[in-house]
Amino acid sequence: MTNQTDAVTGPLRALAGWTVRAGRGIRWYMRNLMGDSAYETYLAHERRQHPDREPMSERQFWRDRMDEQDRNPGARCC
Repeated sequence: MTNQTDAVTGPLRALAGWTVRAGRGIRWYMRNLMGDSAYETYLAHERRQHPDREPMSERQFWRDRMDEQDRNPGARCC
């Protein structure tokens, strides 16, 4: 009986693991696509490249980012 149970739970565990990894990958992709991770990316850059400089607050960062997009609209639809 144990072998039959292992035969079923092994593939189910593999499927569950794959599903979790796929979900994490989709979440990562969507966060980056939508720009949700931009502030974290900015903070990591500041820590690496400018450790002596105080980074902008999240509110300042998003305000600056929106202002920059207004000044240079690029390929936006509106």
